[in-house]
Amino acid sequence: MRFVDTNVLLYAISRDPAEHDKATRANEILEAHDLGLSVQVLQEFYVQATRENRSDAISHHQAVRLIESFRRFPVQDITSGIMLAALSSRQRFRLSYWDAAIIEASRALGCQAVLSEDLNDGQDYAGVVVANPFR
Repeated sequence: MRFVDTNVLLYAISRDPAEHDKATRANEILEAHDLGLSVQVLQEFYVQATRENRSDAISHHQAVRLIESFRRFPVQDITSGIMLAALSSRQRFRLSYWDAAIIEASRALGCQAVLSEDLNDGQDYAGVVVANPFR
């Protein structure tokens, strides 16, 4: 199973002509059935997609409908155990807390890969490998 980071969801709704190829790729990814994500990813998606200064912002209602549709994938809650694991990974791998929480949520779901443009492509975080799907 592969874990989807927030940037994949944001590219999937992008109407920016400069992001056309990434939007196409993101929507291809979201057609798969072997994906998982976390509550953190859904929260970040909502905040960024509805941000007033975003040139292609969507409404609250559009974002809620999309989040409901993304819930077709397994969604990992952020538990205290994941938080503690993220704090450890933050130190071990010198990541931001939020990136470490992505890694640990993916691990909790049993994902072997994280699809992300934000983390280092090819980096192995103790069995969870990052793959940049937009390269």
